[in-house]
Amino acid sequence: MSSHPVAETVASLMPRAKAELTELVAFKSVADFDQFPRSESEGAARWVADALRAEGFEDVALLDTPDGTQSVYGYLPGPEGAKTVLLYAHYDVQPPLDEAAWATPPFELTERDGRWYGRGAADCKGGVLMHLLALRALKANGGVPVHVKVIAEGSEEMGTGGLERYAEEHPDLLEADTIVIGDAGNFRVGLPTVTATLRGMTLVRVRIDTLAGNLHSGQFGGAAPDALAALIRVLDSLRAQDGSTTVDGLTPETRWDGLSYDEEQFRKDAKVLDGVRLIGDGTVADRIWARPAVTVLGIDCPPVIGATPSVQASARALISLRVPPGVDAAEATKLLQAHLETHTPWGARVRTEQIGQGQPFSADTTSPAYAAMAEAMAVAYPGQEMQYAGQGGSIPLCNTLADLYPRAEILLIGLSEPEAQIHAVNESVSPEELERLSVAEALFLRNYAAS
Repeated sequence: MSSHPVAETVASLMPRAKAELTELVAFKSVADFDQFPRSESEGAARWVADALRAEGFEDVALLDTPDGTQSVYGYLPGPEGAKTVLLYAHYDVQPPLDEAAWATPPFELTERDGRWYGRGAADCKGGVLMHLLALRALKANGGVPVHVKVIAEGSEEMGTGGLERYAEEHPDLLEADTIVIGDAGNFRVGLPTVTATLRGMTLVRVRIDTLAGNLHSGQFGGAAPDALAALIRVLDSLRAQDGSTTVDGLTPETRWDGLSYDEEQFRKDAKVLDGVRLIGDGTVADRIWARPAVTVLGIDCPPVIGATPSVQASARALISLRVPPGVDAAEATKLLQAHLETHTPWGARVRTEQIGQGQPFSADTTSPAYAAMAEAMAVAYPGQEMQYAGQGGSIPLCNTLADLYPRAEILLIGLSEPEAQIHAVNESVSPEELERLSVAEALFLRNYAAS
C-alpha cells in the first residue's frame, strides 16, 4: 500500500470499517418480501441513512421507489463552484441460497484466511463502506473537494427497476458531472480495473401445460404428453452442441478487444471441475463480456425425494439471458419469448412472462474522469496500471443515468473480483481491496476536482 497520507488514513479506519460492515451484513436485506422480512431491508436502509447523516450529509432521505423498496439518498455540499460526483452502491443482497453450504453463517461477517465472509460483503454492502472510507479520508486530509451525492439502492439484485423509474420521475435528483458506480470489481485481486462495458439482462419465466392433472406413468406414460419433458426439450434448444447460446434471431458475433482472460485462469476462477470443458467458442473474454449468454436459473418440478411415478401436467422455469452492448434488451426479450414458444413440442400450451430487464452499457473511456481514476489507481496500487475489462452482469441504472445525463462521465469500480464469489455461497471481500479501492476513490475525487 502507498505511504500517501490518504492511504495512511484509510488504513487507520479499517477496524472501524470492519465493525460497520459487520453491522450492515447482519441485515437480511433481500428485496424478495415473500421470503424475507421487509423490516430487514428497511433496517439496512436506515443504517445507511444514519451513516450519511453522521458524515454531515444533508437532505438525507429514504426514497420510496415504485417497486415497493427504498433507496437512500444524501447530499454533501462541497466548495462553491465545485463539480458534483454521484456515488452509487446497493444495500440489497442476493438470497443466501443453501445456508448449510456456507462455512460460516451468511449474515455474520466472519474473518477467515485473510478475507471477510458474508452475504453482501462484496456485492455491494462493501461498496457502501468504500464510499464512506473515501469520504472520511478526504475529510481528514483537507476536505472533500467536490459536491457529493450518494444513492444506495434497495432492489438492484431483483431487477425490478424501482430506482430507475424514480430517477426518471425526479430527473434533477441524481444529476452529476461524474458518476462512480461502486458495484463492479477488479479483474483479479491487486489489479486495478475499471469496467468499461456491462451486458444487459432479461429474465423470462416460461410455463408449459399439457394435461388437466398429473397421471400415473404406468397407466398413461408413453402416450400422455409430459410437460416436464417438453420443458427440457425447450431449454435444450437454447444451446448449440458446444454450449453456445442459440436464441433464434439473436446472432451477434462481437469480439472483445480489451483485457484478455487466460482460459486456465478462468477455469480456476470459475472452479471448473477437472475434465469438464468450457462452453461456447471464441476467447473467454468474447464469451463472458461480448456475447449473449443464457442461463436456466431454476425449474419448478417435483424434487427427487418424494417424487411419485407420475406424468407431469405442468412445469415451469426461470431463464436469464445476458446480452452485450449493441443488443437491445427489449428486442432480445421478444426473441427469447418467441424462441421458447416456437420450440415447445407436441402442441403443448406455453406461456412466457418477462419479470425483469436491464439494458447493456458501454462507457466513454476517453473522458477526463478516466484519466483522473488512472492516476488515483496508480497511487493506490503501486506498480500497477489501470486496466479496462467488461462485466457479464448488468446494472440497469447505468443506462438510465446515461440517458438522463448524457454529459455525465460514468465509471464502474468495486469489490466483486473473482475470489469474492458474489451470488454464490461463501461470498467474501478482500479487506486489502476495500482499503486500496477506498484510497483510489478518495484520490480520484481530489484529482477530478482539479481537472
